[in-house]
Amino acid sequence: MVPPLLINLTDVDLNRVQIGVEEIERVNPHRGVMRMLDGIHWMSPDITAAVAYKDVKGDEFWVPGHIPGRPIFPGVLQLEAAAQLASYLTLLRMTHIKFMGFAGLEGVKFRGQVLPGDRLLILGKEVECRPRRCICSTQGLVRGTVVFEATVVGMPM
Repeated sequence: MVPPLLINLTDVDLNRVQIGVEEIERVNPHRGVMRMLDGIHWMSPDITAAVAYKDVKGDEFWVPGHIPGRPIFPGVLQLEAAAQLASYLTLLRMTHIKFMGFAGLEGVKFRGQVLPGDRLLILGKEVECRPRRCICSTQGLVRGTVVFEATVVGMPM
C-alpha cells in the first residue's frame, strides 16, 4: 500500500523554482555528475520539509549501461537525490556542520521506474535531528505517482 504523500502538493507551485543550482551548491558539496538536485520548488518556513526535483536526461553517465536499450534511472541514484535533499535541509539549519554524511537507509521501497525525460520530484521531511544523527522521510514521484520511499539517516561530520 502506497503511503500518503509527505507534503501536500496542492500548496506547491511546481512551475516555480524557489532555489536554484547555485544556491544548492552553496550548501551541498556535490558537483558535476554527482549533483542530483536541479532545483527546489518549495521549502517550509521552518526549513524542515521541501520539494526538490531532478530532470533525468538521456545523456547522463549511467544511460549507456543501465540498462542498454532500455535505460532506467538507477534506484541508488534516486536515493542519493533524497539524501542530498535531506543534507540540504539539515545544513541550512545547523550552520555549524560543514558536511552531512550518509549513515543509512531504512524502509526503502521502489514502486516504479524513472526514465530519461522524466522529472523526478523528491519530497523530504525531517523526522528527527540530533547532534549525531538526523533522520528524514523521503519520497520520489514521477507524474504524480510514488516511485520510491525511504528514510534517510545522516550523520554530521
